Amino acid sequence: MNSEETILVTGFPGFIAGRLVERLAGDGARLILLVQPELHGRAEQELATFQSSNQQRIKMVEGDITQDNLGLSPSDSEFVRGETITVFHLAALYDLAVPRDLAMVVNVDGTHNVNRLVMNLPKLRRYHYVSTCYVAGKRRGVIAENELRHDAGFRNFYEESKYLAELEVEKLKSELPITIHRPAVVCGDSQTGETAKFDGIYYLINYLLRMPRAVARFNIGNRDVSLNLVPIDFVVEAMVFLARNEETIGKTLQIADPSPLTTYELFDAIAETITGHKSSLTFPAPIVHLFLASPLSPPITHLPHSAVPYFFLKQTYDSSLSSQLLAEAGIKCPPFISYVDKIVEYARSG
Repeated sequence: MNSEETILVTGFPGFIAGRLVERLAGDGARLILLVQPELHGRAEQELATFQSSNQQRIKMVEGDITQDNLGLSPSDSEFVRGETITVFHLAALYDLAVPRDLAMVVNVDGTHNVNRLVMNLPKLRRYHYVSTCYVAGKRRGVIAENELRHDAGFRNFYEESKYLAELEVEKLKSELPITIHRPAVVCGDSQTGETAKFDGIYYLINYLLRMPRAVARFNIGNRDVSLNLVPIDFVVEAMVFLARNEETIGKTLQIADPSPLTTYELFDAIAETITGHKSSLTFPAPIVHLFLASPLSPPITHLPHSAVPYFFLKQTYDSSLSSQLLAEAGIKCPPFISYVDKIVEYARSG
């Protein structure tokens, strides 16, 4: 990518897309942002916050990935097809509790529609599809970057729909210059703690913030299961660098922490940040699972049942190729312990 390329981005003003667009705009990129009509006002407000003098190089077009030709007007369709050189497809429903029909329409059919557009871009040089490590579903053990197909099942329709969508993109690797990016669980900025989404690890943070003295002593984490966290600033820097690297064409890259903490260690790291002390007692994992999956749990912990399986399935996301390539630029995932205070403070202030 260079400043003379025009980059089409779907998913703005979503969390990852928003930070990615801000990063690319800061480099002076020419950008076309596909924005749903109902999000146009919010998108304009977010663009106005960018610390960039290149906003005149950003054009928003209204559309919807669930519609034929992405719902573009004839004039916008002609503009997009005539100008786009690189595509970042991030638009999706990121919701563990999403109903199946809606997940399939947005994440699968929507990706199919984006694929059709991409295949008809005369100037196309790169197509970047943003997936998730959780296409692995209920698989156990080490998940390699070059692995996708499996029959292990899924914890929810979000995972299933992203898996089916990635299959659609994977099929086109022989025809198009594709790179698939698979982030792990994205959390706040490692420098500022800033986030737009208070899910994932924030369920545990908020649980500890509500009654710190009462609950911090009792560790409900799991010593055998890791929750792979990646801060948004690292994810964006990694994606931008990998997108500019010709070696990544045809590759699937997992943007993950190579040394993630177990959920037990995460609990203690957060508890110590909040209270100054680690936990002193541990409940056996089966008892914790039974409680968290019960009707009593959500009102007490505010942890939705849809999130519970992520604390009890042992998966390791191999990121050997992405880590090797990122090391060339000195980019690496910061350890959670180095920024836990930032995201806890941001959650506390929010």
